[in-house]
Amino acid sequence: MHRIQFVSRSAMPENATKPLGKRLSYCSHCGGTVQAQIPFDDNRPRYVCSHCSMVHYENPKPVVGCVAEWEGQILLCKRAIQPRYGYWTLPAGFMELGESIAAAAIRETREEAQAEVRIGRMLASIDVIRAGQVHIFFCATLVAPAFSAGTESLDVRLFAPNEIPWGELAFTSNRIALEQYLHQRETGRSYVWSGNAL
Repeated sequence: MHRIQFVSRSAMPENATKPLGKRLSYCSHCGGTVQAQIPFDDNRPRYVCSHCSMVHYENPKPVVGCVAEWEGQILLCKRAIQPRYGYWTLPAGFMELGESIAAAAIRETREEAQAEVRIGRMLASIDVIRAGQVHIFFCATLVAPAFSAGTESLDVRLFAPNEIPWGELAFTSNRIALEQYLHQRETGRSYVWSGNAL
């Protein structure tokens, strides 16, 4: 832990008086109260402990998944959890400590769809700024047409491209990843799409 200097509150921009993200009241290190301040060597407000000077950083979280195919059909899961309960999604979820992004995509597919996949190339990196997340999708192939609903899914199915329930997709990032996958498959082009989910 290092102690740092702070700029005065009067030096903080008027429109940046508190950090983005979750509201904090207490320090996870010592239990002291925190307040919004801009550290001396920083350019934005952070929650800082008034007792031990610990700076609490909050950074975007990676969500990782895949577009898994079997003989031209794509695997989708119907969500059994909030947000977007009952909507269809690609198998994806938060990356865990100690795993690579490819390993996270494999694990999430196993958990949500009880399916095993071979991970291929990266397909898309999608900024979901309002949620403080980055969604990363891979191309993947099912090892076998064996799948079932995991604890976070109500149903799991294979969809032909013309059967995808576009109006019932859970998240914009899912739509982008599916559109890119199908477009790149149709055109024979391979690249990593990068942009925002508005």
